[in-house]
Amino acid sequence: MMNKLRTAIVGFGFMGKTHAGNILRSDLMTLSAIVDRSPEAMDQAMAGNLNTGSSDPSAWLSVRQYTDWDECLEKESLDLAYICVHTSMHYQMVMKALRKGLHVFIEKPFVLNVAEGEALIEEARRQQRKLGVAHVVRFMPAYIRLMECCRQETYGALKFLSLTRFSGIPHWGEWEKHRQDFGSSGGALFDLLIHDIDYVHYLLGKPDRIESLCRPGALSLHDYVSAIWHYEGRDWLVKVEGGNTFHARLPFEAGFKAMFERASVTWSSGNARELYVADDASLQTIALADVGEGYRDEGTYFARCIVDGTYPEACSAESSLDTVRLCHQHIR
Repeated sequence: MMNKLRTAIVGFGFMGKTHAGNILRSDLMTLSAIVDRSPEAMDQAMAGNLNTGSSDPSAWLSVRQYTDWDECLEKESLDLAYICVHTSMHYQMVMKALRKGLHVFIEKPFVLNVAEGEALIEEARRQQRKLGVAHVVRFMPAYIRLMECCRQETYGALKFLSLTRFSGIPHWGEWEKHRQDFGSSGGALFDLLIHDIDYVHYLLGKPDRIESLCRPGALSLHDYVSAIWHYEGRDWLVKVEGGNTFHARLPFEAGFKAMFERASVTWSSGNARELYVADDASLQTIALADVGEGYRDEGTYFARCIVDGTYPEACSAESSLDTVRLCHQHIR
């Protein structure tokens, strides 16, 4: 039997706890260590803008805990690190892990500074380690189905695609602390809309031109974004819109609407287990798996790439860095 990948989670907030639950259920990974500078992090309840799956907090109480990443790297024998800290700390934490010979899976956004991303990719190559970024939308059931419709032309050629993602101003976890450090998270553009920017990039490739309108908010100068992507030689109209635009208690909502030659396909997180397909004569409802399975599947995919020695194409750092470059194009 294969030895499981000895895995540490660095940053034990909402996403760290989400990944912990999936690692504990994994056939490929074992949770060896948890790192968070706050000793109280283990006892704090999960708090975020959507349901990422259920976890039993008692299951990670026996896992070794550290408040310092350097100490963990010194004392633990690890294969893989999940980096789930604030974006401003990604470069430092990831570089330490790579130089210790670990594979690394990073929560999005990969980085805000393109040069830092390039340096991390180069270090991963030097160390011959896998470096992946958790763009979970690529793994969510509704978006997988949309990709199949596009690539297989199930309803004919794509004509129109609109993706939206709106949230109230985040108030959980580290967000309250970092709100005072204006712009450090990248704001809604790099932390929220990046999901849809990355997905369209993954689905259709890089646009030839972007028309973008940005507005400032509580977190950054680009907390609302409305953009049209242009592809030369393609009969596509592509729009991305959203942001941390509303008051904190407004429920999170994401979704898409796609028009093909023979039918339109739509999905919303408000009714996440159903996809709708409409033509001029009928409306079809397609049942979907739980949206939280995307978090499990992205981790399983990356671990399988490590075990099999294959390139993590569906979550590669190179692709993610191209997405960061695209995000920057929205504010030029």
